[in-house]
Amino acid sequence: MIALIVIILIALAVVHLLRGKKPAAGPTVQVVTVATVALGPMPVTLNALGTITPIATVTVLPQLSGFLTAVGYHEGQDVAKGQFIAQIDQRQYEISKQQAEAQLAKDQAALAQARADLQRFTLLHERQSIAEQTFFNQQFVVQQAEAAVKADLASIAQFNLDIEYCHITAPVAGRVGLRLVDPGNFVTASSQPGIVVITQMKPTTVQFAVPQNALGGVLQRVNAGAKLPVTIFSSDNTRQIATGELFAINNQMATATGTVTLRASLPNNDEALFPNEFVNVTLLVDTLENAVLVPTPAVQTGAPGDYVYLVNADDTVSVHKVTLGPSDGKHTVVVSGLAAGERVVTDGLDRLADGAKIKPSTGHPAAASGVHEASGAHASRAASPTSPAS
Repeated sequence: MIALIVIILIALAVVHLLRGKKPAAGPTVQVVTVATVALGPMPVTLNALGTITPIATVTVLPQLSGFLTAVGYHEGQDVAKGQFIAQIDQRQYEISKQQAEAQLAKDQAALAQARADLQRFTLLHERQSIAEQTFFNQQFVVQQAEAAVKADLASIAQFNLDIEYCHITAPVAGRVGLRLVDPGNFVTASSQPGIVVITQMKPTTVQFAVPQNALGGVLQRVNAGAKLPVTIFSSDNTRQIATGELFAINNQMATATGTVTLRASLPNNDEALFPNEFVNVTLLVDTLENAVLVPTPAVQTGAPGDYVYLVNADDTVSVHKVTLGPSDGKHTVVVSGLAAGERVVTDGLDRLADGAKIKPSTGHPAAASGVHEASGAHASRAASPTSPAS
């Protein structure tokens, strides 16, 4: 009986040990999202912080001294070129003009008398009835009288100009700012802060700086005669405000920042852009046609450099180095390393390793696969101003 009990216990122990062994662990299959590499256009853009700079900002200064008798504008009003702005008391200049006119009449009479005397002296000189020196002296008297008349005419013209300066008009069309001086104040020539500041609202321009490494592509396109479009976004990049085109490049590089200043013209017909406003600028330099595009989440950076997880035919992945080009945030151009039609992993990359077994997910569509979606890169760029520059 004891032997039988021992045999039973040994049999139970063997069965327990056999049932307790775990099967050998096989390779884990990772569920990932994949996308197909496609061909499509890719806009090459430059993003920068810009400042709205009006074409003309004019501080209207008095050009002579006097009491300000009237102001003909309202603060914040739009004025046309030549519109009345302010009036300076002109009575003193009118009196001076009358004195100059009186002096002119006197000098004209003296000139007439000198010419009459010269005419008589000429007849007498032809008959040799007067001394030759007397004849010559009379010619000089006539010349002096003529010069005096010219000086009087110049004085009258100067006083007419002074009277015109008393009536101050807008030198440019634009919007006036806040009033800087009130009627009754005595103003002097070129006195600060002036009468008013007029700023041209439309059209306007935007100034922005681009790095020197990106200048070569811009110059190449501009020298070829291309009109580079510019898109203006609000300071928080939430909405598009205006569009325009590049028209000027500064002739010097800023050594402190390594940038060059560019200027673009903007119609601003709705006056949505305000002078000195900070905006975000997107300059479209070029568009790459038939570029190899991959979704940006598929691109990784690590010890090998820039790489993607390439999906093999046996549903395994391999680390594949690539050379990158410009990106619009949603897609990235692969200059070399991939071809259209290949598949790459876009989601679930944190658990992958070279040679890992995967299972493409069918529940989540690829982020950006196919030529049709890639061909909309330019349109998506206009709606997403925060994409990195090339």
